[in-house]
Amino acid sequence: MKKTIELLKNNNELITIEDELDIYLEISHIAYAEVKKSHGGKALLFTNVVDKKNNKKFEEPVLMNVFGSYRRCELLFGRTIESIADEITSLLHMKPPTGIADKISMASQMFALKNVFPKRVKGKAQCQEVQFLHDAIDLTSLPVLTTWEQDGGPFITMGQVYTQSLDGDMVNLGMYRLQVYDKNHLGMHWQIHKDSSHFFDQYQKAGKKMPVSIAIGGNPLYTWCATAPLPYGVNELLMYGLITKTPAKIIKSLTTPLYIPTDVDYVIEGWVDTNELKTEGPFGDHTGYYTLEEPYPVMEVSAITMKEEKVFLATVVGKPPLEDKYMGWATGKIFFPLLKTTAPDLLDYHMPENAGFHNLIIGKMKTLYKGHAKQFMHAFWGVGQMSFVKHAIFVDENAPKLDNYHALATYILNRFTPKSMFITEGILDALDHSSPETLVGGKLGIDATAAHVIDAPQYIDDDLLLKKVKAIIPSVVDLRQYMTRTKNPITVISLVKTQTCKNHFQILEALSVYLRVVVFIDFEKNDIDNPYMLVWRVTNNIDAQRDIFINNLMVCIDGTNKNKLDNYDREWPDDVTCTPRVIASLKQRGIWNFDDTLYKKYQLS
Repeated sequence: MKKTIELLKNNNELITIEDELDIYLEISHIAYAEVKKSHGGKALLFTNVVDKKNNKKFEEPVLMNVFGSYRRCELLFGRTIESIADEITSLLHMKPPTGIADKISMASQMFALKNVFPKRVKGKAQCQEVQFLHDAIDLTSLPVLTTWEQDGGPFITMGQVYTQSLDGDMVNLGMYRLQVYDKNHLGMHWQIHKDSSHFFDQYQKAGKKMPVSIAIGGNPLYTWCATAPLPYGVNELLMYGLITKTPAKIIKSLTTPLYIPTDVDYVIEGWVDTNELKTEGPFGDHTGYYTLEEPYPVMEVSAITMKEEKVFLATVVGKPPLEDKYMGWATGKIFFPLLKTTAPDLLDYHMPENAGFHNLIIGKMKTLYKGHAKQFMHAFWGVGQMSFVKHAIFVDENAPKLDNYHALATYILNRFTPKSMFITEGILDALDHSSPETLVGGKLGIDATAAHVIDAPQYIDDDLLLKKVKAIIPSVVDLRQYMTRTKNPITVISLVKTQTCKNHFQILEALSVYLRVVVFIDFEKNDIDNPYMLVWRVTNNIDAQRDIFINNLMVCIDGTNKNKLDNYDREWPDDVTCTPRVIASLKQRGIWNFDDTLYKKYQLS
């Protein structure tokens, strides 16, 4: 962490904040706003950290937004992201040597791989300089942040969670939120599809407690590796060795059989009783919504160790854009070669951050035969973390760059018909709130690889169209047309919902001469002139099987919050928003440095 701080300082990528700030809401609110600035703002080092509720001052600083820009990512990786992807591509396509030159080249590559594997060391590591055991264990002595007002408590958000299979043959490094219940208990948010959850099942069937070691800090690449979508059973620390050309030095935990990097700042060790579950949450998550209370495993802490001089690493999640935008960018680039092994004709893919990553993927492919795009949809929905993707759009090789949103949307809308859509059902991320049941729901695929001959609707301005719509649907409040120069303009309609949007769609068929793609949103909490946040809202809120309605010309998308009108029986979560009194206090003290235009654009409250 010290080296990281110096690296960021030397490259003008760090702001040090010496004002006294509380672990309850204040620090997280500042970090939340900072990353929304141009180019991700700066990394933030908070050096005067307190817990006002318990009248406590922490000796260590808190570091946030460390990955929060493209430039900082490459500084931390120590090389270009493309170079890592190229190296993986080279390894995947390694062929038997045909001559002396090939043999020398392969020998060089194989020799470099010796540094991929973590190296076990003995003795006392930096991360074990200070040790707390038995009654001395106290999680509240760490500056763990409470990010949002409705959160169930403080959460560790940048923890490296080390686990192993029951037989010890497989190890896993993952990043999961960890709720602090009291001095010696943590909630483990192990979603059912995650590797640690699979290990948990093994220990539960054997009737044994499960060892866990959690590290915080050290080289930030350890934390990134914890998010890497490697195949089940592959040690994520291998990526650290591949990227840095230096093996991760690891040492055995004091009270568990697990090994952790020697230079992390903190280690929290413990055991999970597989017969005990405890309510975890709520938590303002990266979807921009709160995930609600659910039972999850609990870890009883058996040791806390740390460096003499340590830095506490944390992140903040909520509405986009956030630090995960840049971490996700690096992950997507690096693991593209592995994805191509499943879909070899894939040319590129992109997951817009304002769609919450899993809510939308856009792929560019080389189309070779009829139905090829649908084959890709099935491939994506059946492989690793891609299986959680809700909506997938595929374009051909002639499409614009996938992050040129206006040009790409124009290209897609000029080729689209309702027949381009493919709706099915599959697994969903545990954080998804929109579907009628947890963990499974509707998925939408759009094949925009082929152009269809279609006629554009008649155009009339927003005011006139709104007047016509309000005449037949009085609950409509406002209307805005987007992409009006395409053959499939998008009409966003805000309303106060008193009946199902399916009923509204059937009524709107009378105006089909003016309409092609209709999106309904709630009037409350939405800005109809803010397409960035509308994409966030709608991709979060729809279940393709329930919320998409089609006729020969028109497509309707119900992006409203769901309730009993929609036969929705689950609890609908609240948006993640900043607490106004906290922002008012920060402004009064001259600490809040954030443009009101951006505040409104990203709907901080």
